Amino acid sequence: MPSGSAICPQPHQLHKTGSITVSQPEQWNICHWFIKGSGVWWTVHVHAIEKSIFMDFCRQQTERLRRRSGTQDTVCRRCRTTGAAAQVQPRRRVCQDRLSGQADRWQAWKDAVMEQFTNILKRNSLLLALLVVMVLFEITIRATGHGSMFSPANFTNIISQNSYVIILAVGMLFCIIGCGNVDLSIGSIVALVGAIAGVMMVNWETNIYLAIATCLLTGVLIGAWQGFWIAYVRIPAFIVTLAGMMLFRGLALLVLDGLTISPFPPEYLRYFTSFVPKARADAFATTTVITAVLCLGYLGYVVWDRISKMKKGYQVDDSSTFIITTAVVEAALIGSGMLLASNKGIPVILILLTIIVMTYSFYANNTVGGRRLYALGGNEKAARLSGVNTSRILFMTYVNMGFLSAVAALVCVARFNSAAPTAGNGYELDAIGACFIGGASAYGGVGTVGGAVIGAIFMGVLNNGMSILGIDANWQRTVKGMVLLLAVVIDVLSKKRVKQ
Repeated sequence: MPSGSAICPQPHQLHKTGSITVSQPEQWNICHWFIKGSGVWWTVHVHAIEKSIFMDFCRQQTERLRRRSGTQDTVCRRCRTTGAAAQVQPRRRVCQDRLSGQADRWQAWKDAVMEQFTNILKRNSLLLALLVVMVLFEITIRATGHGSMFSPANFTNIISQNSYVIILAVGMLFCIIGCGNVDLSIGSIVALVGAIAGVMMVNWETNIYLAIATCLLTGVLIGAWQGFWIAYVRIPAFIVTLAGMMLFRGLALLVLDGLTISPFPPEYLRYFTSFVPKARADAFATTTVITAVLCLGYLGYVVWDRISKMKKGYQVDDSSTFIITTAVVEAALIGSGMLLASNKGIPVILILLTIIVMTYSFYANNTVGGRRLYALGGNEKAARLSGVNTSRILFMTYVNMGFLSAVAALVCVARFNSAAPTAGNGYELDAIGACFIGGASAYGGVGTVGGAVIGAIFMGVLNNGMSILGIDANWQRTVKGMVLLLAVVIDVLSKKRVKQ
């Protein structure tokens, strides 16, 4: 820099000069007071370095001198904003870069917090929507004097009413993930399997275990029948399952001869309608202990899973998101446990649902078969060229759907204590709606078991809340149809946004 220059050094000037010697105060205006100390003038040599490095050195010198003298520094704003010469005052001055760095750090911290908050909202939007709907229903129900949605008895009733939806939604999710198709025949399969169970247990008085095994085998055979035409003959799934819907409904009418069979044996009902523990006096203590064990088990599992993924180099959620999500789940477990403990205890059907959800969730997320199922839904041709037997996976998907439909049929006949030819009407729509509301993609390859369960609970809360308020059944169907359409519209629009 020329001698006597009063222009703030810029990075390109530093590179050009190569060496800068400061011998008088007036020759150095931007960092002059950084490097001055007690009557001693520093000579600074800068060899093709960035301005930021030199400025760090200046800040260190200024901080050292400020601590020595204990004086209050002032701010030189002019040299930062215009690059013109600063007026030399008989006080030390600090360049605006110092305060600017603090402001930048504060802004970066706020941006990071907002980004994390936005990510949490996006990943848990369905759960938040469920909570909002439950709170709105609770306020409306209390305001109209219809009791409370969160009463222990009603909470248990919601679980019993929507157990079949959760079971069917899990099976339907695999059909949607694997091929982007649905199974329209599950309602008719529920009616047919229920009819067989009623005839064997009530009319023929067959051993209940033999009857249960026969019903499950019937569901598997029905799924294999439909899976063969879809996977190997390549008839569209919509046509095959539509034909099955009419075929199996007609067979149910033939088996029952148009009549309703009831009641079922108490030995059979206790497997689906009883509670743990049997004695109501022990319900609170036992349920509380089980809830505590589940909370500790879940906490241990998520921590172990996070640590194992980090060791393997997998991408995981940031710490704040992980803590908030875990805390919400733990709070939900504790709240549900307390509601169940205040009533009759844990329903046996809830234990069955937990086993099904955990088993299928583990299969989808932690097995080779689950990965291949997602690959099939993402791109069937690419999966086939990669060596995946796509036909076999598609076939087993519908076999599994038939099996879970049989399980749902056994649950339904136990809950209603009867087998009717009209059972299962509209069940396929509830299952499909639960999957799409839960985040499954209409194009296949996207969806989670947890999302399908939350979607099923969402549908159940809508049904239960509108029923408590006395809303007409026709309006209930209208609301559920609009919710389903909105979920699919959001899915399609999000896919288009990603492509763009």
